[in-house]
Parts: sequence; C-alpha cells; structure tokens
Amino acid sequence: MPNIRVELLAGRTIEQRRQFAESVTDAAVGALGARREDVRILFEEISADRVANGGTLASEDESRAGVVSRFGADGS
Repeated sequence: MPNIRVELLAGRTIEQRRQFAESVTDAAVGALGARREDVRILFEEISADRVANGGTLASEDESRAGVVSRFGADGS
C-alpha cells in the first residue's frame, strides 16, 4: 500500500487537490503495480512563513511573491 505525503502551500482548491490525487494515483498504479484503492495520499498544507528556501522564509522571498500571494502567506 503506497502512502504518499504531499506538502504544499495552503490555499489550493479542492479541485486542484482532487486532480493531483487522481494523477498521482494513476502514476502509482502504473509504476508500482499498486491497486488503485490502496494508494493513500495525505496533503499537508503549510503557510509560507513555515517554510524556507535557501535560508529565506517563503513569505519574505521576493522571488516567490507570486506563488505566495496565490496560495496564502497569512498562516491559513
């Protein structure tokens, strides 16, 4: 039974998570030979002030401003 944990910035829609889950499940079935019903995906949503890239918080990184503004920097 593949257990797949996905960490992403908070704010993705249910439809985005649904699409992602379908695609990743398809990949696990194809690559691992897993039964579709045995593929488990856990979404962990994190706020931009709880992740750093290259030593800079995502919420303070100007190069990531577009992503952060779309997916929430407010800790939600």
